[in-house]
Amino acid sequence: MVYLAKALELREGDRERLELLARGKSSSATVALRARTVLLAADGRPNFEIEKSTGFSAPTVLKWRNRYLLEGIEGLKNAPRPGREPEIDELALITETLVNDGKPPQELGISHWSARIMADRLGISFSSVARIWRKWKIQPHRIETFKFSTDPQLEAKLRDVVGLYMAPPENAVVVSIDEKTQIQALDRTHANQPLSPDHASQQTHDYKRNGTTTLFAALDVLTGKVSANAFYQRHTNTEFVDFLGQVADAHPEVELHVICDNYATHKHQNVKDWLAANPRVTLHFTPTSCSWLNMVEIFFGLVTRQAIRRGSFHSVQDLEETIERYIDNYNEHATPFRWIKTADHLLGKIKRKQTINT
Repeated sequence: MVYLAKALELREGDRERLELLARGKSSSATVALRARTVLLAADGRPNFEIEKSTGFSAPTVLKWRNRYLLEGIEGLKNAPRPGREPEIDELALITETLVNDGKPPQELGISHWSARIMADRLGISFSSVARIWRKWKIQPHRIETFKFSTDPQLEAKLRDVVGLYMAPPENAVVVSIDEKTQIQALDRTHANQPLSPDHASQQTHDYKRNGTTTLFAALDVLTGKVSANAFYQRHTNTEFVDFLGQVADAHPEVELHVICDNYATHKHQNVKDWLAANPRVTLHFTPTSCSWLNMVEIFFGLVTRQAIRRGSFHSVQDLEETIERYIDNYNEHATPFRWIKTADHLLGKIKRKQTINT
């Protein structure tokens, strides 16, 4: 059925306002389409053409023509919905969220609030809870983990290591070394589904273990490159001394400062004897439970995500060759990591955590 109508007569001065609304720069897309409908009607276009141009149905075209006739441009706006706007007590919501240190009542059997559970509890919409939480920057779904260091020399060691990162000695080289132990050579037992426009890459849960290896790596703090690396089947003081020799060979005839963790193997008598024979090398230990201070851990995170985790390896040799290729390519584009947190800042943060949990 076709609805025909004569040209719509516009009120004085309305055409410019309607054209501005139709361009959508000062209105929503919905209002812009309504304004365009009125303009087309004012130009004498038949209703069936307006329907094709706007995508509106015939009754909708008539509705906005008539609304303009009765109310003018104001009639094109959304009418207020009937009923009273619901009032949400934001303070009550925030209090309910944060009471009891943010833990939900025990009878609910849940570890943390979700917006949907809180909405059901208070009888309001999920979107309202989410909006108010965003406004007050409350994130019950997130949790930050940390571990207290019991090292009696925590402050001295932390200041020593951070000082090397932020103000290294002149004419000296600072390297960060550690071992990534028990890297598994996992061979996926079924072929992987490759990436395609319609599907994400897929990988089977089934795998065969083909052994493990331990990666020793030294990160040059100044250049960001892995200046030495080696693979061992064990990580005792013998392997550590051997790797120290490789690190020293990679940086000959310079004062060398080596940052490593507080592992007992690194303090073995064999290590002390080697250091006595190589006085240009000095070891600096991170505090107990502060492996995050060791900058080479950043590199270990990268090689894990980008080369190991999604790989499939037929043997330990295959795994080691893959990591070697990754390191070679990494060094071609390496840039140094920048340490920006001062020792005072870190110590203050640690003390605040300890105060909260005492």
